Amino acid sequence: MTGHWNHDTHFHPRVLAAIPEGARTALDVGADNGLLARDLADAGLDVTAIDLDGTVLDAARAEHGSTDVEWVVGDVMTADLGQRFDVVASIATVHHLPDLPAALARLADLTAPGGVLVVVGLAESTRVRDHLLGLVGVVQHRWYSWRRGFWEHSAPRCWPPPHSYPEVEQAVRAVLMGAEYRQHPLWRYSFTWRRPR
Repeated sequence: MTGHWNHDTHFHPRVLAAIPEGARTALDVGADNGLLARDLADAGLDVTAIDLDGTVLDAARAEHGSTDVEWVVGDVMTADLGQRFDVVASIATVHHLPDLPAALARLADLTAPGGVLVVVGLAESTRVRDHLLGLVGVVQHRWYSWRRGFWEHSAPRCWPPPHSYPEVEQAVRAVLMGAEYRQHPLWRYSFTWRRPR
């Protein structure tokens, strides 16, 4: 990730580590600059990358190629993608979707039986523990920025996020039975959910 490190790309290895054995297809939700789509394609998956912004997808296509990634301009909540995917991944996108439970249900529906849904997102800090993790995040940010540099992406901002960490966790537990939820420094949460076969 040299030259492209930031708080989002930091979590690409978490997505890649969750790829189930035998996976063939992946959906990158909110593809933006295409870095996660490129990583998933490099892992041997047939990747569909969807984003509302056609201009940023054109730039991603130009930078990362069009032969092994299908770049789709559209809204993941309504787009007909024609299939379910062995890996559905989303980094820093879910907080842009207005109805969190509906968004989680939609991403789960796009996940194939035996497949995995991996989401990394942002939430609002409302508790003491959130702010303490934020202090750890400050240290991590300085360390990684010094070691790797900080790359500024072109994605639109949504700050503050519309949901708190407890609200996100509650929605994940309610919609995605058995999901593994975790809160991280660098102001992120993640969850992994595996769809039963």
